[in-house]
Amino acid sequence: MRKWKLSVFFYCLTIVAVLFLAQWGSRAVTVIVQNSPLERERCMIIDPGHGGEDGGAISCTGIVESAYNLDISLRLRDLFRLLGYDTQMTRSRDVSIYTKGETLAQKKMSDLKERVRIVSETENALLLSIHQNTFSDSRYSGAQVFYADTDGSEALAKQLQSALTETLSQSGNRTCKKSSGVYLMEHISCPGVLIECGFLSNPQEEAKLRDPDYQKLLCCAITAAVSQYLSDT
Repeated sequence: MRKWKLSVFFYCLTIVAVLFLAQWGSRAVTVIVQNSPLERERCMIIDPGHGGEDGGAISCTGIVESAYNLDISLRLRDLFRLLGYDTQMTRSRDVSIYTKGETLAQKKMSDLKERVRIVSETENALLLSIHQNTFSDSRYSGAQVFYADTDGSEALAKQLQSALTETLSQSGNRTCKKSSGVYLMEHISCPGVLIECGFLSNPQEEAKLRDPDYQKLLCCAITAAVSQYLSDT
């Protein structure tokens, strides 16, 4: 536990730098990355779920899930890059990445296969798929991590769940679970997790998920947990 807390402290200091860099724009991050001497073995594949005509869930304020996913993923990408990690996005704009299909269902399947292709063709990949949750009962809240049935995924998910619960001051009643019925998680061979960052159906949590500062805190927790996982393996 002490090792984890030290790691969180270090990366929380890093997020302070990100908060300052945010005032100068993404160009500042790019300059630091270009001059960074760090080399990391893993390539972070950051996957903003949904996109384009597939907006995913709709929040209690009428915003589509894909918009939250992209905002958080872009912040996460910048933070990983700031720390010297090689990163790749499955999408960096509000688009679906299908390559064929006429119906929405066909396009969705093509989109998923394209995401699998990106992960499969990336050497030393580690997949972080970013999503948001929703439920008919608006009382439910909290981030939850789902893991693929691949080596290292469960350990990564446990590290992430612990970090998110502690950093976001959650109740702790949510635990990471093995993914079931998620195409992307079932067709990768590298470590991979799907992070449900919160419930868009909960007004209080949805307001947080729209807040840039909360998004940065969320990304700090994810980055710290992933870095801790990599240092332990």
